Amino acid sequence: MPKYDDPTARIIAPSVLAADWSRLNEEISRAITAGSDWMHLDVMDGHFVDNISFGPAFVQTIHETNDVFLDVHLMISRPDHFLDRFIGAGSDNITVHVEAEHDVADTLKRIRAAGCKAGLALNPATPFADVEPYLDQIDLLLVMTVVPGFGGQSFMEETMPKVAAAKAAREKHGYHYHIEVDGGIGAETAKTATANGANVLVAGTSAFKAPDMAAAVSALRSA
Repeated sequence: MPKYDDPTARIIAPSVLAADWSRLNEEISRAITAGSDWMHLDVMDGHFVDNISFGPAFVQTIHETNDVFLDVHLMISRPDHFLDRFIGAGSDNITVHVEAEHDVADTLKRIRAAGCKAGLALNPATPFADVEPYLDQIDLLLVMTVVPGFGGQSFMEETMPKVAAAKAAREKHGYHYHIEVDGGIGAETAKTATANGANVLVAGTSAFKAPDMAAAVSALRSA
């Protein structure tokens, strides 16, 4: 996983939420061929966010049919309860929310003990201070740039101070986590996000719905 070893490398992670699920295997292959580095899988339970997406079996299907790094984002109330199922499904990185109902430190420890990379996410309304106690325990910090739950929302530029704070904390303390942004990411907003310190770009509509996905991925990489 050379791209995971460098927390400053530009990584493009299209969100499967925006793919055509009736042609799932073909869509994932298309994303890989277009130059994508990871696939981002948004798991929603209808409780933590007001929408339902898919579960471990969906993740396992992608894992078994494609050779790609699976960045699994658990937008669920009890990530600790479902964690083993997503580990068993073939997740490479599992990101949980600091706002969810669980012992955050223990969940992160379990993820890493299972051989997965551990990510921590925070919503737009959540202050950066809420994740600071865990920055030495993570491999990735996900700053949500929209209110989670639905695709196609507009980028919230007011979340950028948290991205900048994450970069500053990483440099100050010598941490080694990636800084990921998710929500409303396209070529223009990617410029803003990367200027503030983000290196992992989750793109849904702007990638899968683009007339030319390879060109869209290239634009994100060079933004």
